[in-house]
Amino acid sequence: MLAKVASLGVLGIEAYPIEVECNVVRGLRYLAIVGLPDAAVKESAERVQAAIGNRQYRWPRGHITINLAPADTRKEGPAYDLPIAVGLLAADEQIEATHLADFAMVGELALDGTVRPVKGVLPMALAARDAAVGGFIVPEANAAEAAVVDGLKVYPVRTLDDALGLVTERLSLEPKQVDIASVLAQTARYEVDFADVKGQEHAKRALTVAAAGHHNVLMIGPPGSGKTMLAKRLPTILPPLTVEEALEVTKIHSVAGELPAGQALVATRPFRDPHHTASTPALVGGGSYPRPGELSLAHKGVLFLDELPEFNRATLETLRQPIESGSITVSRALMSVKFPAEVLMATSMNPCPCGNLGDATRECRCTVGQIRSYMARVSGPLLDRIDIHIE
Repeated sequence: MLAKVASLGVLGIEAYPIEVECNVVRGLRYLAIVGLPDAAVKESAERVQAAIGNRQYRWPRGHITINLAPADTRKEGPAYDLPIAVGLLAADEQIEATHLADFAMVGELALDGTVRPVKGVLPMALAARDAAVGGFIVPEANAAEAAVVDGLKVYPVRTLDDALGLVTERLSLEPKQVDIASVLAQTARYEVDFADVKGQEHAKRALTVAAAGHHNVLMIGPPGSGKTMLAKRLPTILPPLTVEEALEVTKIHSVAGELPAGQALVATRPFRDPHHTASTPALVGGGSYPRPGELSLAHKGVLFLDELPEFNRATLETLRQPIESGSITVSRALMSVKFPAEVLMATSMNPCPCGNLGDATRECRCTVGQIRSYMARVSGPLLDRIDIHIE
């Protein structure tokens, strides 16, 4: 028998509908998962088999084919465990899933049948609403994140039994509800405050202008002069996130797995400070299956590059185009993914290799040639994109 379960996948930061087709027929025992699955999807057979058995159901006998449509798009991650399990039990006629077509579902299954959280639930919820599904079944830890989408019924489940109860009408659950405006107001708090800074009037004035006009800024000074302290407090003087901006930022963090379990929204301006050894894919995004990098994770917030000359020069050069355009396109042989990257870039550097140039208490021993070589590590075109220089 054939059973079809609606699910969703993520490409970039956008989601698209996926139909999980499970077919069970008589014949030699055999299992095939098709539709360009990655290793995690292929391994789902072992997780699903253990979960079904530990929930007192029977693994279907015979020839099993699981198709993830559309078949020409690569599928990755464990989010299809739950729809595969429900589809197999429906195809084997162990449950009477009268309302299976009314739901879309995602979730990773533990071996005991509990449902674990997955990445990218917010963009999936937005796509589910656009597809006009009757209800969206998600892991309990992802429910708050999905429930911020207005006009979508979100049903949190803890176990495989809960999901089966919903599609068979054996269980009645109330949809999760979240007031997005109140969540945004209650969680929009920073751990630091620009008002904490005493003195540094010249630097504070420059950063205030940078925040007001959304100008990129470079701070040059010896170690201990407060460059990092000021940069960390820069997001606190930016305007509060609007609801639309918070949803856009949360989508990126959800896809990257950076959203803590149970948290509904990223309510404050992001602040990202990658180490100077970060690779190009880590900074701007990439990988065989493109993921957002630090640049996109700082979208609508501050990207702070400390010790700017210590970054790989080729890595820094990749920032030139997205800083101006506000987006970064990662192209691969089979796909091209566009990530948003509207950031205020704050950078800092020492005035010389030893860092003591201009310090009244420590002597600088760098030669003129060493200082010029150090400053030349940052290209002119990149410096041209930094509007405010503070010394």
